[in-house]
Amino acid sequence: MKLFLTSAGLPPETTEEFLKLLVKKPEETKVCFIATASHPEENKWYVEKDKERLLELGFKITELDLKEENENSLTDKLKDFDVIFVEGGNTFYLLKYVRESGFDKALKLFLERGGIYLGVSAGTIITGPNIDTAWWKYGEPSKNKVGIRDLTGLNLVPFLTAVHINEANVAIIRSYAGKSSYKVVALTDNQAILVQNGEYKLVGEGEKYVFNTNVKL
Repeated sequence: MKLFLTSAGLPPETTEEFLKLLVKKPEETKVCFIATASHPEENKWYVEKDKERLLELGFKITELDLKEENENSLTDKLKDFDVIFVEGGNTFYLLKYVRESGFDKALKLFLERGGIYLGVSAGTIITGPNIDTAWWKYGEPSKNKVGIRDLTGLNLVPFLTAVHINEANVAIIRSYAGKSSYKVVALTDNQAILVQNGEYKLVGEGEKYVFNTNVKL
């Protein structure tokens, strides 16, 4: 299984590590770009930023909206891609459509055949045992506009990931992490977690924030 879990896409600090995961040149690599999580957000500037970055690196992009898909259509369409890029936005909204579309099941088949999952922010948070870190910075699940009650994640990794960590929010993330029964990795926008062959590695620049330790990074 190959995962590249990021806070803010592919900044220069982590791009080289991601490119090492590829089995083909970027120009020959097909990327499925899923921006469903961004739909309820007022400001979507980061979506264009990330698409431009992928094009700059030479990737071929096809956009896909989980709200318009089902398990059968996703299973069939994902066969044509090498990388799935799951954009950030509202994590609760994303998880709702991950389940309703059957993406969670189609993704497992995609990963089993060697596909690469690249998560950004919300797309990273959903890969853990639950999505609790999506509300930690706000003090309550105020972003849960869709009213989902089951916050179970995809369980692709055994730890939780907090994103966009900086000096202003590290204290509250540390506080909530201390109450969690899971290990927590907090990423700055210049870091990523590389997952390959059961191994986990924190890449990028800056201080490494790992709470409730014992995660192999």
